Amino acid sequence: MNHQKGLVLVLSLLILVSVTILGVSAVSGSLLQSKMAVSVQESGLAFDAAEAALVGVLYESEDKDLLSSGLQDPLSEARLGDVYNPDTDTLQCNDEEAWTERFVTNAGMQNQTQHTANGQFHSLTNTRSWSRTAFVKEQSCLGSSAVIGGININCHVFVIRGCGSLVNKPTVVANTLAASVFAPAGN
Repeated sequence: MNHQKGLVLVLSLLILVSVTILGVSAVSGSLLQSKMAVSVQESGLAFDAAEAALVGVLYESEDKDLLSSGLQDPLSEARLGDVYNPDTDTLQCNDEEAWTERFVTNAGMQNQTQHTANGQFHSLTNTRSWSRTAFVKEQSCLGSSAVIGGININCHVFVIRGCGSLVNKPTVVANTLAASVFAPAGN
């Protein structure tokens, strides 16, 4: 009889150890999944900020009040700067190069304003949103010159990189847009 009591004790301890291992494993897996969900959420917020930066450049480039006031939009500023060669140059979000830079803050986009003030894109999640715009080249607009009125029209090609990040997080999310604008042919 004493032998059976010892066997029950050993079996009880084995079951207790296996249940403990399963519990620790479940908690560990749950914590890992929670970290992954937070990471996906943060990446999504940073991507939204990068998208807002792209839209901000386009918004400012179409702002009639800004253009009529004598201020320059990001595309015009980039056109006056250095030419960007995609084969040799980089357009990184954290470069300190002289690319045209704009910020989208929680104040939103405002008419007749160059959005050059750095600030928070979304105050509740401490998100930053900025863009870099570079002029690539001037080229013939394929098939469109005859349609829009002659040979004095060219396409000016730009690269716009929208960047977004959460404050105090090392990850920066970027999205890139190539834009072509009809303009008078250069000399």
